[in-house]
Amino acid sequence: MRILGIETSCDETGVAIYDSEKGLLADALYSQIDLHAEYGGVVPELASRDHAHRLLPLIKEVMSESNTEIADIDAIAYTAGPGLIGALMVGSSVAKSMAMVWDIPALGVHHMEGHLLAPMLEEHPPEFPFVALLVSGGHTQLVEVKGIGQYRLLGESVDDAAGEAFDKAAKMMGLSYPGGPAIAKLANQGRRGRFKFPRPMVNRPGLDFSFSGLKTFTRNTIADCTDEHDELLEQDKADIALAFEEAVVDTLTIKCKRALKETGHKNLVIAGGVSANQQLRKGLEAMLKKEGGGNLHYARPEFCTDNGAMIAFAGCQRLLAGQREGLEIICTPRWPMEQLPAI
Repeated sequence: MRILGIETSCDETGVAIYDSEKGLLADALYSQIDLHAEYGGVVPELASRDHAHRLLPLIKEVMSESNTEIADIDAIAYTAGPGLIGALMVGSSVAKSMAMVWDIPALGVHHMEGHLLAPMLEEHPPEFPFVALLVSGGHTQLVEVKGIGQYRLLGESVDDAAGEAFDKAAKMMGLSYPGGPAIAKLANQGRRGRFKFPRPMVNRPGLDFSFSGLKTFTRNTIADCTDEHDELLEQDKADIALAFEEAVVDTLTIKCKRALKETGHKNLVIAGGVSANQQLRKGLEAMLKKEGGGNLHYARPEFCTDNGAMIAFAGCQRLLAGQREGLEIICTPRWPMEQLPAI
């Protein structure tokens, strides 16, 4: 089965073609980072308009790259949610229109399930069961995964997602958007130990997260370091960036360790944009080694952020299992992953 995958949930337009026998044949991505950078975050209306502008050329690109004709496409998978409603509408309406004209099925895919399954595209995919840390600009969740569609939410952020906290902290320091890569780069010049940031909620039972207090602590630290001209020295920025990154990484690592103990699983999957953070990967690998072994799985960097390949793969698994839907346009901005049917 050959699937055309379409991702338009937020600020990246992703298209890919996945073959159930040959694997990933082609993928293309257009990022809107430059479009939204001057605003310090995603502007929904601009995102929707840009998806509409970019989507069809990207579809033509991946079909040409993979030598795929219309007759070769067996189905279309598109992101139905969660995400920005306008952005979701662009992808879903294009997918359903093409499916109707081509007389093939179109299936809505859960965006976070796409992220969760993205490591399956790698040479050594994770084996079920495992614990997944889904960590991005919009979500921070710990999920027990026993199979595709067999998900149990263990914990989630009660306020800001980790990626959102990175973005806001970076904006406070005058760094570029998105904040995660900017803070990680600056943290390499930071001096360890100058600042000690809190590790939110790690001393409480449970697996929920909170990053709003860490954001406030960052603002106060910046204020303490700002001179009479409202300027922050570059070394101060680097030291704050390092302390912030360490706090987020330690918090996520502590909660992952707790989730593995609670479930008894050894395998850990990290997915979403923040999973590309090198210090997070090193911290989790060190934790697993210290705890007696276990496997850490993650996608290649280009598949950590939003992309069409993960949607094509996730959709393919559900289509192969016989899941179908009608031609009505389906968009679900808020969509708990536990509502997905098991396959």
